[in-house]
Amino acid sequence: MNNRKLHDTMAVFDGLIVSKWSHAVFEDMKLGGVTAANCTCAVWEGFRDTMENIAQWHDWFNNFDDLLVPIKRVSDIRQAKIDKKVGIVLGFQNTSPIEDRLDFLSLFKNLGVGVIQLTYNTQNLVGSGCYESNDSGLSDFGRDAIDEMNRLGILIDLSHVGSQTSKDAIHHSKVPVCYSHACPKVLRDHPRNKTDEELRVIAKHGGFVGVTMFPPFLPKGADSSLDDYLDAIEHVIKVIGEDQVGIGTDMTQDYDKTFFDWITHDKGTGRKLIDFGEIKNPPGFQRLGEFPNLTAAMIKRGWTEDRIRKIMGENWLHILANVWGD
Repeated sequence: MNNRKLHDTMAVFDGLIVSKWSHAVFEDMKLGGVTAANCTCAVWEGFRDTMENIAQWHDWFNNFDDLLVPIKRVSDIRQAKIDKKVGIVLGFQNTSPIEDRLDFLSLFKNLGVGVIQLTYNTQNLVGSGCYESNDSGLSDFGRDAIDEMNRLGILIDLSHVGSQTSKDAIHHSKVPVCYSHACPKVLRDHPRNKTDEELRVIAKHGGFVGVTMFPPFLPKGADSSLDDYLDAIEHVIKVIGEDQVGIGTDMTQDYDKTFFDWITHDKGTGRKLIDFGEIKNPPGFQRLGEFPNLTAAMIKRGWTEDRIRKIMGENWLHILANVWGD
């Protein structure tokens, strides 16, 4: 099996990229054969700042239309592959952009937001995050928000969400939800990683797991290799099967310490939540342009072509069609 030929013929979907967006990063995504990705445009931001971020994205869509294409439907992803462009799904890592207004959800959906995480690390109006000392679960407002996201066709993400809030959301949602970027806790005991039972519960309800390679969550931290990343993916496959698993790199390309300080303080400016230590992705996959090396590592592991195609993108497209309705 030819590594690059297989990679170039696949629909490659990254379930979470939060890089320092620029033309150079977009070019690197294309170099890496990324068909489409869930691209973060809000973390701690409120409504206005998020709208400014989305306006910037729409400028990029206009100015770099030879390179980027906005994604609202799965058919858009298929077309991006044909046109050799990079598809962009706008995503939030928090419900802070809607503030206390459920009607803002339809506005954001119309602007291209297709994935929204309920909470980012700590408590908000919807529920609790994974670093909150007391996870009181999903609020009534959170249930209403889930109902509206279900109606609109927005995929609900629980990656940074607290365990009880996640469980409540999985059971309340009428359509499948996801961990867009998570690692198994059995391989590294970290508050952001998911237990095998949590993986089973989300899968039992039709949900999805994108496995991340963010170094602090991998078995050996900054010393982790691509093999360690594949070990994490294989563990999740062993727990829930290969049809509900994909990639969610959480690539933070070109960011410096200022960004990591911002994301590791509550609401960006409050108490320090955690110290990640050194952020160094596995050798061979430290930039988005090196995405083909992941396919090569899967081939070296002896994975079948069918499994590789599923994990690298087809499984993501299946759940997106399920939630988005196409």
